[in-house]
Order: sequence, then structure tokens, then C-alpha cells
Amino acid sequence: MLHRALIEKRPWLLASLAAGVGFWLLKDCGLPGLYQIVLKGAGVALLAIYAFNRHKGHDANTIAAVMGFGALGDVLIEFRLEAGAVAFLIGHLIAIRLYWQHRRASPTRLQQAAALALLVLTPLASFQLGGAMVALYALGLGGMAATAWLSSFSRYRVGLGAVMFVASDLLIFARMGLLAQSPLPDLLIWPLYYFGQFLICVGVVGELRRREHLPLGQA
Repeated sequence: MLHRALIEKRPWLLASLAAGVGFWLLKDCGLPGLYQIVLKGAGVALLAIYAFNRHKGHDANTIAAVMGFGALGDVLIEFRLEAGAVAFLIGHLIAIRLYWQHRRASPTRLQQAAALALLVLTPLASFQLGGAMVALYALGLGGMAATAWLSSFSRYRVGLGAVMFVASDLLIFARMGLLAQSPLPDLLIWPLYYFGQFLICVGVVGELRRREHLPLGQA
């Protein structure tokens, strides 16, 4: 039933899942480099198309743009690390603006503390793992995760997805040195990143659709 619903109502989401999972399964199977890059970029690019088609509105277009820059980063990073980082950073800045516009009215102190930890510890950990330039990028990453956590979107989707994105990037930085000999980064970086983006996208779009159907005054 779920498979049929995805095919009939959310084909772009199903296609994204196929590309995202397919890349993870095939990346070490000798697939030619160009095909790997296309498959890698397709996972999140299809999320952008899903967001654009699933809800008509400025905020849905905004999260589609976030996914679009994520997909661009996925491709550019295969050619030049810095170019990919710039694309991801632009996506983080767009996401920060979206989440701040939808910030939670009265976050608890625990929620505020968690957001502050994401904002501060993400660049600090990144500096320890990769140096000053990595930490500079991670300021945007931490800001994205912190504002996602404080937003009125679901923390079990958007907030969790943002934290998974942070964990994925920290593993990338750790692979440069601390975990250079460990198999964990190669096993975990892509699923944490892709499913983090997946949760962010469906969480934002789903909440926008829910609010659209609420009675006037309750949205």
C-alpha cells in the first residue's frame, strides 16, 4: 500500500529514494564515475522537484532551493571540495532564513540549550577536525541546525534531519585525520546526509500542507 501510494501520489519522492539508496549501494561496485556523480546528485535534486510540485508557495520553493543547492554541492564536491562547500553553505544560509521566519513562539530552555550547543559546538568540533576554513563553513552548518531545532517545523523530522546533516559533515571532517583509517565514515556519511535531507524536505513540505488545511486562525 505504501509503495503504491508513493508511485501514485509522490513519484518524485520515490525516485529520490531510489537514487539515494541506489548510490549508496552502487558507489563501491565499479560503476563508471560519471554515472556515480549523476546518481549522487539525483537523490537530493529529486527532493527539490518533489518540494516544488508537492506544495505551491514561497516557503516550499525556498526548501526546494535548499535541496537544489544541496544537490549542486553533491556534484561539485566531486570536482573541487571548496566549490561543493560554497554550494552547501548557500543552501544553509537560505535554510536559516526559512527556519528563522518560522521560529517557535515559546521554545523551552532545553530546546534553547540544544540549539545553542549546535550553534557553538558544530564549528568548534569542525575546527578541531579540519582547521579554520572548515570551521568557517561549519558556522553556517551549525546555524542551520540550530534554527531548524528552534523552528516550528517538526523536530522529529526537520530538527533530526538537520542534526543528521551535521553528523555527516563531522564524519567528513574526521575522515581527513582522526578517522582516516576507520571504515565508519564511508559507511555512514551518505545515509546520514541523504536521509537527513529527506527528513528536512518532507518535514517542511508536510507541515506547510498541514497548515494550509487547518481552519482559518489555527494555521
